[in-house]
Amino acid sequence: MPVIHQLLNSILALCFAFAAVVATAADWPSRPIRFVTPAAPGGTTDGLARIFAARLTETLGTQVIVDNRASSSGVLAAEIVKAAAPDGYTLFLTYHQHTVNAALIKLSYHAVNDFTSITQLTEAGLVLIINPSSPPKNFKEFLEWTRNYKGALNFGSAGHGSGGHLAGELYKLQAGVKAQHIPYKGTGPALIALMGGEYQFNFAGLLGALPLARSGKVRAIAVTTAKRIPGYDDIPTVKESGLPDFEVVGWYGVTAPPNMPKALVTRIHAELIKVLNEPVTNKRIVDLGGTTVGSDPETFHKFLLADMAKWADVVKRSGAKAD
Repeated sequence: MPVIHQLLNSILALCFAFAAVVATAADWPSRPIRFVTPAAPGGTTDGLARIFAARLTETLGTQVIVDNRASSSGVLAAEIVKAAAPDGYTLFLTYHQHTVNAALIKLSYHAVNDFTSITQLTEAGLVLIINPSSPPKNFKEFLEWTRNYKGALNFGSAGHGSGGHLAGELYKLQAGVKAQHIPYKGTGPALIALMGGEYQFNFAGLLGALPLARSGKVRAIAVTTAKRIPGYDDIPTVKESGLPDFEVVGWYGVTAPPNMPKALVTRIHAELIKVLNEPVTNKRIVDLGGTTVGSDPETFHKFLLADMAKWADVVKRSGAKAD
């Protein structure tokens, strides 16, 4: 009889636990939600967080508060989210630096498995730019120019470990080019230095670089996405122009604390996709230089693992270092 009682108690416990999970998903949200973002107020990351926070506040009828936790490479924000309860009241707007960190920094967490993947919101490529006084007019010419460059060939970026830095390292590996990385303290200083002729090329964010290209202050050679970018169809991809395996895509997504119940993940995913698919949200994302994705949790989890492995390989082969 004791064995039967223990079995019944175990079954009852499982039933109560299941009922609690279903209730949590059904009742969510019943209080304000904290949307942790690894950036200071202002800029693309904070701007994207506020787009979703404002709209979710309206659609959910509960305040969604952007919690800016800026630190070196966003590690502080990740640590806060990892330690939070998996109850749906702490969400993490994460981005490509999160998986790159795993290759550059000794972390107190696994960048993918210690979080609950919910969805990839957006993706955005980089654009290869040069000073307009430089000889290359297209990527084929750029490839030959960098391979046969006489003197010290340098490329700039917004800093060690940035997307532009790693894109440059990947280009060196695939093109068989020797070039020295010059880190700057942010995108603005790096672009100003390129216009001033301080170095030869830069893989820069679309939002900052394309207006300069349209005005003739830099020359856009190619984009790093797999396909040409809508609205900028005149700029070819690196992949189609000579390096078929080259692709660099920045991304933003939403994760949560580890071990979040599946029913709650499903509910939060649905709410995020609803906002993502709204025409107004779509336009604002395009204005920030991105395109919408909206993957399911499992697909996003696999994407994160693949992205982490890709950059770990690039960092190992190139010897790239963080600040």
